[in-house]
Amino acid sequence: MTHNLKREFVSSLSISPKEIKEILFKKIKEENDIVKHTITPKDIEKENEIFKNLHFDKNKINIVSLFSGAGGLDLGVEIAGFSAKYGEEKAYSSIKDKKIYDKLRKDSPTNFVYSNDMFEAANLTYKANFPRTVTKLAQNIQKISKFPNSNLMLGGFPCPGFSAAGPRLLDDPRNFLYIHYIRGLIQSQPEFFVAENVKGLMTMGKGEVLKQITEDFSASGYEVSPHLVNSRDYGVPQLRERVFIIGVRKDIVEKYNFIYSPPKATHGKDKLPFVTLHDAISDLPLNPDDVFDSSYSSMYMSRNRKKSWNEQSFTIQASGRQAPQHPAGEPMLHIEKDLWKFQGDFNRRLSVRECARIQTFPDWFKFSAGEKKNVQKNNLLNEQYKQIGNAVPVILAEKMVRPILEFLYEHQDILNQ
Repeated sequence: MTHNLKREFVSSLSISPKEIKEILFKKIKEENDIVKHTITPKDIEKENEIFKNLHFDKNKINIVSLFSGAGGLDLGVEIAGFSAKYGEEKAYSSIKDKKIYDKLRKDSPTNFVYSNDMFEAANLTYKANFPRTVTKLAQNIQKISKFPNSNLMLGGFPCPGFSAAGPRLLDDPRNFLYIHYIRGLIQSQPEFFVAENVKGLMTMGKGEVLKQITEDFSASGYEVSPHLVNSRDYGVPQLRERVFIIGVRKDIVEKYNFIYSPPKATHGKDKLPFVTLHDAISDLPLNPDDVFDSSYSSMYMSRNRKKSWNEQSFTIQASGRQAPQHPAGEPMLHIEKDLWKFQGDFNRRLSVRECARIQTFPDWFKFSAGEKKNVQKNNLLNEQYKQIGNAVPVILAEKMVRPILEFLYEHQDILNQ
């Protein structure tokens, strides 16, 4: 997350919705012009060839995925499609059984058309786990001149910066990815979009950053609502708070009276019991090969890193070095402020597969370590830890997006427009 906490954010509440739209579309035009003047004829030829070969299905929910990473959000959306068509029980059985998953996928209501990310190892993972009909790009979004049409756009754009320099977030050059996400949205014109981001987005600039993001998405033609949720409330064995920004195209709101509401929590007090680390990983071997093994920094040892078996994990981060401790063995001991130490003879980081389980990825979902040769084991493993930590927990994604998939599945007339 890129931002400067030492600089005061200046709100733009005095700007009218009309002025916001004018500023937004002026900026989008500028960015489109920059793209057109910077891409080469070879790039254009490649892009045209890609568009010729895109696989659309007019009878399915066509999906475009930006900043897709390894595909945690995408997999959750696909399973949400299963839930919409076959019911939750059958859909969730596909997470445990690859044969069931493959069978449901053959007649899935979703169709992933196009996916883009710059992370090589994540792209290899995506290709290995998603249908071959998906056009998978590894291209800087700043150099993409056009985006495919879709019914649903996915993509957690990087957390924006902010400063006192300009009246809008779009004026801050650090927000180029945010600008290009909106640019893609305006071109693709999906009925819905879903973006996930860090909890800190809620409080940046005392809430004004998120307010302006909402205004800008609204100006591009959407009713937008942010929702802060904790993964463990939806059956994920992890304390992970994230913001989902949901957009519904305004004509859909008007015609169908559709207002997105996040699903009620399924786990917690007076509900299903929280899923614990014991539930999630106790059947896995205690001494696996896929563990990042190195010394611990003073920052790592500045707080507790070990949860017990009957708790939920700390947030899984995009780094093997920062992976939480496995719950087996004795708890860490608090020595003094910002200093903890290990006890006993069993202390190690969570493995790649354990982190994937905690992020609710299926065991059959395989993570690539990239294609680099003569690379140290820790570096190869870190490529996988990074993908897992950056992902949206699969089950959380399924729960949050299911209302949208149910609506689109029930309204086939939208898909044929």
